[in-house]
Amino acid sequence: MRPIQKSKKLDDVCYDIRGPVLEKARQMEEEGHKIIKLNIGNLAVFGFEPPDEIVQDMIRNMGNAAGYTDSKGMFAPRKSVMHYTQQKNIRGVTIEDIYLGNGASELIVMSMNALLNTGDEVLVPSPDYPLWTAAVSLSGGTPRHYVCDEKADWFPDIADIKSKINANTRAIVVINPNNPTGALYPDTLLQEIVDLAREHQLIIFADEIYDKVLYDGHVHTSLASLADDVLFITFNGLSKNYRSCGYRAGWMVVSGEKRHAKSYIEGLNMLASMRLCANAPGQYAIQTALGGYQSINDLVAPNGRLTRQRDMAYKLLTDIPGVTCVKPKAALYMFPRLDPHIYPIADDQDFAYQLLAEERVLIVQGTGFNCPTHDHFRVVFLPNTDDLAVSVGRIAHFLEGYRKRHGT
Repeated sequence: MRPIQKSKKLDDVCYDIRGPVLEKARQMEEEGHKIIKLNIGNLAVFGFEPPDEIVQDMIRNMGNAAGYTDSKGMFAPRKSVMHYTQQKNIRGVTIEDIYLGNGASELIVMSMNALLNTGDEVLVPSPDYPLWTAAVSLSGGTPRHYVCDEKADWFPDIADIKSKINANTRAIVVINPNNPTGALYPDTLLQEIVDLAREHQLIIFADEIYDKVLYDGHVHTSLASLADDVLFITFNGLSKNYRSCGYRAGWMVVSGEKRHAKSYIEGLNMLASMRLCANAPGQYAIQTALGGYQSINDLVAPNGRLTRQRDMAYKLLTDIPGVTCVKPKAALYMFPRLDPHIYPIADDQDFAYQLLAEERVLIVQGTGFNCPTHDHFRVVFLPNTDDLAVSVGRIAHFLEGYRKRHGT
């Protein structure tokens, strides 16, 4: 029979966070091996529970959750998101500017589907959360990666961004706080990005899903709070701040210069209607989450669990010869670098395979985040301190053997 081929639209799409190395890990689990998974920010499996009041509200409302809701979402949770935008100093947001989705991921793809034509370009950070690159490609656009500079705390290189803007550029994606690097951008840098967008009439897509996972007293500024004359599409949700990944409750906010975006907004409305609505149980969680006790603040406090685990993971990793890392100011990840003179890695996916096979530890290689070199990898620091010591200890043991095998 004639082979059934996948769509050519998938040729340039990858999502290695759940990619081939994970498939190998699943096979090993089926064979009886216990795998330490440092590949994904899935908080529940590490004992980070959602606030109980969110769970109880969803349970109480399950009887009301069987029907379709408005395509943009229920009124009460959208109103609570509107209030949240006011807290973040984003001006001029109405209920109609807010779309609820099955997580922010669904809305990211929807926002690109509504915008892009073949040949359109979108500026995406490198390294990035790979869904962004995939969403641009699947929507018929071309992702153009701009440099985030590790030597400058992983901040976007403004000169590199400027050099990649052309007549086909439609938008710029900013992930702040950043996944995978844990960087948090200062207001001065954010303002430079806004100024560029204004000058070249670009849309800013602001991924702010980690805006409460902040360490050492740092404060997050929403990009959309910095101007009214640029179109902003801001994404957030409950997955990380409220440890509710599986509830798939996210939102997208349109703000700023909306007058010239009527056609684009019509497209968003059409796509929102086509998927009927976001899941109703997850919508019921949003108002309670945003209005309730913000327990994330306890986790990121100076002696909070996430802070302690970040500090421990940073020390253990950077104590390994040839491993350096910019200490994260936010989010749940580290993106360490392996000195290529000590670790001559030609294929970082194969490196991840070897680590998995020898030490039963699952990480994601740097190229899975559209990093151009093969000398980085991402780990989550979600395991408790005892398990974290074991996990990084296994990585250190593997790297010791790697150095010996390569005579470095």
